Amino acid sequence: MTDPLQQRLKHLIVTTLKIPDVRPEDIADDEPLIGSGLNLDSIDALELVVSLEKEFGIKISSSEESREALSSVAKLAEFIRARAPQERLSA
Repeated sequence: MTDPLQQRLKHLIVTTLKIPDVRPEDIADDEPLIGSGLNLDSIDALELVVSLEKEFGIKISSSEESREALSSVAKLAEFIRARAPQERLSA
């Protein structure tokens, strides 16, 4: 079964970072986002963090927290579910 939040995150990643030749469904749930996998760099991570904070009303306050949250789409969904207001999750 497909997790709606993970699908939403994949779409957000592709549209925010304007990743060429990558569709949301191409991103595996457990694929690393930083370094290998999507090969995002620190600038991409910063852009994504800003977008996530606006979209979900969360705060990612340290580079360590960012690294943990952005380790994969599955981890990111888990991170957001633990911190975002419920009404922001179902938008």
